[in-house]
Amino acid sequence: MRPQQSPRRKPRTRAAWAVPLLALSLTAAGVTGARSAAAPAEPAGSGRMATSTAATCADSVYGAMTGAQRIGQLFMGGINAATPDQKRIAVLRQYHVGSVFLAGRSTKGTQATKTVVDGLQAKADTVAGHRVGLLVSTDQEGGRVQVLSGPGFSTMPSALVQGTWTPTKLRDNAAVWAQQLKAAGVNLNLAPVADVVPASLGRNNAPIGLYDREFGHTAATVTPHSNAFAAGFAQSGVLATVKHFPGLGSVRGNTDTTANVVDSVTTTKSSSLIPFASAIKAGIPYVMVSSAVYARIDGRQQAAFSSTVIDGLLRKTFNFQGVVVSDDIGNAVAVRNVPPGDRAVRFLAAGGDQVLTVEPNVIPAMVKAVQARMAQNAAFGKQVNTSVHRVLTAKQKAGLLHCG
Repeated sequence: MRPQQSPRRKPRTRAAWAVPLLALSLTAAGVTGARSAAAPAEPAGSGRMATSTAATCADSVYGAMTGAQRIGQLFMGGINAATPDQKRIAVLRQYHVGSVFLAGRSTKGTQATKTVVDGLQAKADTVAGHRVGLLVSTDQEGGRVQVLSGPGFSTMPSALVQGTWTPTKLRDNAAVWAQQLKAAGVNLNLAPVADVVPASLGRNNAPIGLYDREFGHTAATVTPHSNAFAAGFAQSGVLATVKHFPGLGSVRGNTDTTANVVDSVTTTKSSSLIPFASAIKAGIPYVMVSSAVYARIDGRQQAAFSSTVIDGLLRKTFNFQGVVVSDDIGNAVAVRNVPPGDRAVRFLAAGGDQVLTVEPNVIPAMVKAVQARMAQNAAFGKQVNTSVHRVLTAKQKAGLLHCG
């Protein structure tokens, strides 16, 4: 997501990412131009296989949920960070939506945001006598994409400025920014941006370059800085999300505001995939998938609806086992010609786990479509159950589940 309308868009527990940043690996299966380095320790909240404790707890909560509660975990609905709409909140409650995205812009500071978040958490579903906490996310990248500001929040520079810092300085600052989000009740950041915008394209790249959302113009610059940003958040116990896979750096149009955005450059071997591969190897818990079409990977459909991109490249080639979240598929112009229910079903069928919609009012149609497909297709139902487990495991890592 996007700069609001700047992008956001595209505009968990304490982690063990305290490793030498220069050791962060640039290697990945099928990616050329990578340099081999020692892999960092796997953090809590990792996208790798969950520990047996986390898996057992997620299984326990899953087993006690109703079918409607399980399906609700597949959705993340937008709520205005400054002036929450009670009618939209009521929709989230009615459909048991398990995650919230704080959208828009708020200058009210950490305490006011915490009050909003506490109110949302108080309405979260109860399962087996315990509340299943909400994953509360936002876009806190820096520069023109910083949803939350005001007392208690630092003014974050753009990623392009952050990319001029040493990785150690960036990690340390990111740890502070994460602590500020945590103080506001936010436990998931939809950042960092790992897209590589070539210098030759620069600000002609509408979703990223126009807003200085990239850490730099080469994979060699972006990789250590996106990893450092994520490491700082993991250090402070806030989940991070690398986006927008497989990259928005080589497009011109912004999928939030433009239809038919096509990347005709990126292949499965492009160096621009190195930041994503490295983040996955380091244990990033969330990956956001873009809604552009990648002509040289799967030219038939948008990445968010492509099993070639999600199940093939992201899951099998890069071995990502964490949560795959969509970019906004509620309001984005890129998906406007697809009925809302079909958007949700196609994303999940392609291997996605969590549907992000900044407009909660499309959730009823999405939920009904998912329920109908589950009733018709056992394989789809199995995929959905796997996705629910992934989301619950992330919640366990974030301390949002109560077991034992």
